[in-house]
Amino acid sequence: MSAPLLAVLSAAVDRSRSALGSLDRPTARRLDGEQIGLHLLTAAAVFLLVLPVLIAAIVSTKRTGIVTTVGDLLPGGYAQTNYRRALITLGFWRFMLNSLLMSVVIVVGKLLISLLAALVIVYYRFPYKNAVFMFVLFTLLLPVPVRFVPLYRLVTDLGLGNTFFAITVPYLASATTVFILRQHFLSIPASLVETAKLDDVGPLRFLVSVLIPMSRGVLVGVSVIMFVYAWNQYLWPLVIVNSESLQVAQVGLSLLRGQASTGEVAWSMVMTGSILTLIPPLALLVLFRRPLLETFTIQQK
Repeated sequence: MSAPLLAVLSAAVDRSRSALGSLDRPTARRLDGEQIGLHLLTAAAVFLLVLPVLIAAIVSTKRTGIVTTVGDLLPGGYAQTNYRRALITLGFWRFMLNSLLMSVVIVVGKLLISLLAALVIVYYRFPYKNAVFMFVLFTLLLPVPVRFVPLYRLVTDLGLGNTFFAITVPYLASATTVFILRQHFLSIPASLVETAKLDDVGPLRFLVSVLIPMSRGVLVGVSVIMFVYAWNQYLWPLVIVNSESLQVAQVGLSLLRGQASTGEVAWSMVMTGSILTLIPPLALLVLFRRPLLETFTIQQK
């Protein structure tokens, strides 16, 4: 390393030390106190958020599952028995498998439809394009329960009631996903579009070769959001599916409670099913937390 570079580095270190030393002790103590208070407040908020999950996990390890005193919040010794009974004896694995298949189909279908819709809205010119996009956003204002009655009549009239298609096809269109992908596509430089036009690249090839590789982080984040949304569906599968073999995990929790309602075992079984239901979406959120954060920081051109 050369002497001028060493001199510059030593001068920078000296300036940093002098700047730190210029702070008087009361100011430094006040800053330390603010940081400690902020950390304590954050820890308290995280503890309050995690506390229900911890209680559910503890209750799932007990025989009865009834909590009346603080001493009942100690872990029990029936974890292996409860989880084996919920998964195998009561058949909860089937509900989780149905939820997994439903969520995967919904994620893949939503991505395909939303990618094509965002491609058309951003890169194609057609009359009333902005009005079409506003109409897509307008569908977000309609609450889900409002659409249940006409959707139920449509699905039953088509003969799709009590089938796997009934719990997947109605969720394939997503205005939220279209909006997120549109905003991300708008942030892609226009020079790439002009280059693709000069190279005579078609729209589908441009989508596969340019847009999708440049949108991997956003696509992963959107997929996680859609998976969690699909996994947590309860009301529509409860309404449209009558067969217990086709039900999903969220509805399976109520069935699990009904099957295990003999005496005091019910709550331990319900908490066991709740922990099992929580594992897949929680694992995805932990594994793909960075793409998920990237999804919420998309920029508009």
